[in-house]
Amino acid sequence: MIKKDLRLTYTSRREKLSPDELIDSSISIANNLLQLPIWNKNNYHLYLSISEKKEIDTSFILSILQGKDKNVILSKMLDSHTLQHYLLTDNTLIKKNKWNVPEPVDGIEIPAKSIDVVFIPLLAFDAFGNRVGYGKGYYDKFLADCNENCLKVGLSFFEAADTITDILATDIKLDYCVTPNKTYTF
Repeated sequence: MIKKDLRLTYTSRREKLSPDELIDSSISIANNLLQLPIWNKNNYHLYLSISEKKEIDTSFILSILQGKDKNVILSKMLDSHTLQHYLLTDNTLIKKNKWNVPEPVDGIEIPAKSIDVVFIPLLAFDAFGNRVGYGKGYYDKFLADCNENCLKVGLSFFEAADTITDILATDIKLDYCVTPNKTYTF
């Protein structure tokens, strides 16, 4: 399938999830993450969920990271379709931007090269580790700036699609994708 069709299909599937399914699936994803060999790192990039888009509730992952005393890094979207990264501290002020994305107002800036693990929002992914997001390219630019050993972990409510047929040279593949029922390694 092409990305455009996958976006429509998986956005529709996500919209049909009940509030209980969203929470139960988000908890299962967080628990399944604990089985991955990623917990010996220091700097973890996490996105904060857009509740209006029924994204995976990442507050459970945030609790795990804080419980493991890891550095949590959040991003702020810039007009240049890039992300600026900040360390989450007790003093970090979070506000929703014009797209309802919760993001830090400012703080201690962290370069992308310092990030060890990135948890990636997505709408769909395929059996080869290719992913489909909202189509603005923020994460492709961000991941291209990360160090070559940075682990890319997708989070999805749904299992893999067979194949995404319109992959671009700038698309960056996942290392893992975690769903409520299965963990994929690429």
